[in-house]
Amino acid sequence: VQLQASGGGLVQPGGSLRLSCVGTGSDFRFNTMAWFRQAPEKQRELVADITFGGTTHYSSSVKGRFTISRDNAKNTAYLQMAYLKPEDTAVYYCNKIQPPFFSWGQGTLVTVSS
Repeated sequence: VQLQASGGGLVQPGGSLRLSCVGTGSDFRFNTMAWFRQAPEKQRELVADITFGGTTHYSSSVKGRFTISRDNAKNTAYLQMAYLKPEDTAVYYCNKIQPPFFSWGQGTLVTVSS
């Protein structure tokens, strides 16, 4: 499965962005998918995940501000981000929630700055 994340950009604190992740291949839709992020000089961290059936989980740092969703027919996962903070600045990736991971792809950069 190849993953392509998009939708990142520069946004002011308090702003919103919607990220998309399109996967090729049928394995995408049968897996619990997740969004991860990696800030400069920090380890990659799990942000949110969603099961095939739509059950969601969030890290404490984004709960209440981010919403993960998916469209299995389109092999696409989304991350709606609101009330963004400078500490949300990172490269965002989507992938399976656990190994063996799909190829990571380049991710999409989100920069929160005034």
